[in-house]
Amino acid sequence: MFCVKCRTKREVENPEKVTMKNGKPALKAKCSICGTGMYKIGSN
Repeated sequence: MFCVKCRTKREVENPEKVTMKNGKPALKAKCSICGTGMYKIGSN
């Protein structure tokens, strides 16, 4: 996943599968370095 605050790709340990308000699937996780929330839209 890509962290917009660090501006680099980061590996995440515990991504959580979520469904957005519009019904699309996404992965939600936190950056291991800065703690910023990261989303990857369209992933199951």
